[in-house]
Amino acid sequence: MLVDVEGDKVTAVRGDPENPLFNGYTCVKGRQMPEMHNLPERHLRPLVRKAGVKGAEFVETSTAEALKLVADKIRAVIAEHGPHAVALYCGTNAFQNSAVLGTSYALAEAIGTRNYYTSVTVDQPAKVFTTARYGQWMGGPNNFEESDVVMFVGNNPLVSHYTPSGGVPPFSPSRRLRDAKARGMKVIVADPRQSDTGNLADLYLQVKPGEDPALLGGMLHVIIKEGLYDRNFVAAHVDGFDALADAVKDFTPDLAAERAGVPAEQIVAAARMFARAAKGRVVTGTGPEMAGRGVLTEYMVTALNVVCARFNQAGDKVANPMVFMPFAAGPKKAQVAPPMPMFGEGFAQSRIRGIGKLGTEMPCPVLADEILTPGEGQIKVLISIGGNPEIAFPNQRKVRKALETLEMFVQVDPYMSASAKRADVILAPSMCLEREDINNVSQPFCEEPYAHYAEAMVPPPGDTMDEYEMLWWIAKHLGLQLQLPGGPCSMESVPDKMTMLDLISHGCLVAPSKARADSLASENPGGAMFYPEAHATIEPADPDAANRFQLGAGEMPAAFSHYAAARPEADGFDFRLISRRSKHRYNSNGHISEFLKKKMPTNPAYFNPEDLAALGVEDGAVIEIASRVASIHAVANASDKVRRGVISMSHAWGNDDAGKDDVMTVGASTNRLIDDADDADPITGMVLQSAIPVRVVAA
Repeated sequence: MLVDVEGDKVTAVRGDPENPLFNGYTCVKGRQMPEMHNLPERHLRPLVRKAGVKGAEFVETSTAEALKLVADKIRAVIAEHGPHAVALYCGTNAFQNSAVLGTSYALAEAIGTRNYYTSVTVDQPAKVFTTARYGQWMGGPNNFEESDVVMFVGNNPLVSHYTPSGGVPPFSPSRRLRDAKARGMKVIVADPRQSDTGNLADLYLQVKPGEDPALLGGMLHVIIKEGLYDRNFVAAHVDGFDALADAVKDFTPDLAAERAGVPAEQIVAAARMFARAAKGRVVTGTGPEMAGRGVLTEYMVTALNVVCARFNQAGDKVANPMVFMPFAAGPKKAQVAPPMPMFGEGFAQSRIRGIGKLGTEMPCPVLADEILTPGEGQIKVLISIGGNPEIAFPNQRKVRKALETLEMFVQVDPYMSASAKRADVILAPSMCLEREDINNVSQPFCEEPYAHYAEAMVPPPGDTMDEYEMLWWIAKHLGLQLQLPGGPCSMESVPDKMTMLDLISHGCLVAPSKARADSLASENPGGAMFYPEAHATIEPADPDAANRFQLGAGEMPAAFSHYAAARPEADGFDFRLISRRSKHRYNSNGHISEFLKKKMPTNPAYFNPEDLAALGVEDGAVIEIASRVASIHAVANASDKVRRGVISMSHAWGNDDAGKDDVMTVGASTNRLIDDADDADPITGMVLQSAIPVRVVAA
């Protein structure tokens, strides 16, 4: 991205046409960075409650005083209640600062708390943490650029700019997908609404919300029955195939069609289109996981990719080199990796519902109850970095109550978000054009050995501070040592960003300091670098390689059989409300931008026109949408892209206090409709945040 600066102020940004990865592409949200950096409402100094009184007015203080205040409170709470009484949460924006995740986890480890949370467990924990138990291919998945077919299940990367490995990389995704189709790639999209990505599909499957396992099970039935799977690969690398085949044996396309709401002939066509291609991938977005049965859905996706051998083989280039990621430096071979447990025995347990850690983090759905439930380990202090838990988490009113119950809630936030309103301390962070960063967050989506060390364009204004420095100072005040992958960082003075990034990325293919030095010495100082020598070629399997995919792990074939045998019961609700992505918002981000608000001032409720007619509701009318626990107001919008019986609204929207009177200018958050006590997944804790049973009532 090219940035125009006048004095210490960013005035404009635009895509860099000479960048070979982006080719000048930017999204509309990114182009609003100058406005977001320069908003009058931005916090340039920390805010604390007057005289430390809960609910009192905010008053400004210095960053140094605010950080000492936070550390003093943490010290006192640990002394009285133990280290688990302190929690850290990293939200969406924390991932945009390349040093925050590493530093925040180091602080949690130094404190000794099990209560470390990130937004990964808000919307997609199953794909990140449960699929490893079925096995992982050391050579990685098929590359998108070399694939003949791709299937997107509830994934709209043309808007979300997100897709797992093997899906379209999010760098000008529309152009990439159109180019791939031009060279012959077939595109399958399964989604209750015909999204932007669905508009480009060769085969669009308008599946019922929450019934993705039925669609995928029907496809597996066809693939196995017709012998379209890779027999050699299955024989050489897969255990549990017979159990899977038995589970889907009687789940014919006709049964799948009845359950999934997709014509049987389309299910058969999708199965053949996917399995007959030489290379390809099935990928999911956040919607299928949020719609219930996320663990089962991700298992079925894994099974499809495994039985069709959708993995790179010896002699292929690795799909995602990830030059800044330490784990990417390991061996790349055409074999199954050793088992890597990500949950269960040996992982710390929450006090709530028997849920345990997923990898290094506790699932977000237990956080509110961990705050509200008395007893040993009750959370008393929460530090929220780059997140907006009141808007993003399920059961909004419970989350609000939890935040207000804390002895100290620290919100790192450049604006007065819904969560910041509940805070006792608001810390003012520097923003992306005011700090150095590397592109580590986007590396898993990049199929090239691409490295960018971005320099700060302007100095941070006022008394703002980079979040990693805030975390360092809290550790310093507590007398703690931060241990990073590269070893202990200095606690004498704040390490500079490059030093911190080198410690966090220790063991990666290209050190951030090298990428920075190479860039500054190049013909385009400050630009991106490519490292073709770091793009590994997959080696043949070891002669004694013995690990195999485990498609019977977790009794998942039986879980599908149980699902297939069950029949949905009438619940008295006429509609299922599903989540969607917006071009003009990034979760709860963007609501303060005047430009983006003009583009999309509210959170519309999209209905099929026939449903609106049956309800007697006019396009543009204000309606009330009720679940079994709460209701919200929304503006009804007709869209023939939406399946009948479905309402489509954006997740994690806007303001916590939105009601009927301001629905046209504010918009409501669907999280208010969610009951987080029922139907929680026993592994991930995930509750129903999409495919929510609702009815429409008079506004």
